[in-house]
Amino acid sequence: MRSSPGTHVWLAVIALTSLVIALSPHGLETYLLHRNSSNLHQLAHHPMRALLGSAFWIEDPADLLLYAVLFEVFHAPVERWLGTPKWLFTVATAHIAATLISQQVVLVAIRLHDVPRSMAHVVDIGVSYGLAASIGVLTYRLPRPWRWLYLVCVLAFFLVPLAADRTYTDLGHAISLAIGLACYPLTRGKPVVHEPPHGAH
Repeated sequence: MRSSPGTHVWLAVIALTSLVIALSPHGLETYLLHRNSSNLHQLAHHPMRALLGSAFWIEDPADLLLYAVLFEVFHAPVERWLGTPKWLFTVATAHIAATLISQQVVLVAIRLHDVPRSMAHVVDIGVSYGLAASIGVLTYRLPRPWRWLYLVCVLAFFLVPLAADRTYTDLGHAISLAIGLACYPLTRGKPVVHEPPHGAH
């Protein structure tokens, strides 16, 4: 935990908000999820709260254990490797950019009458955009040839749903993954797993 404080503070906050959701009556649960959503309505009226708040809630408290595992597998190693500031920059950039771009796509779709206007109020919360960014940048932590196998699997995991379903959430995941991969400059000078020291034979 000391080597990845950001990951565990983030996870602790999600645990608290999940507990609130689990203990709330249905009406209050719905209100809290909508209030902290980063949908078009909330972005238009409360942009800062929408962007920040949506990163600390998950829709189903039953998924908390799954996210705890994913945080330990992806966020924690990246934070230890890059350091907290670079890790935070990566996940925050991905979360904000993916949210704004995907919601802009929703806005265009509404204006073109491709989706109903109710899409402006749909619940859009969760931590998956930041997680996708960490998954992307973690590519550079792995040695060759495992790096390429990992990258192929990751691209398939995120791009196949985008091609098949074309939802704005799938688009957000793809954008976040691309941002994580684009953060390669932050990894320069960082050791690769099992990389021998310079000069070693």
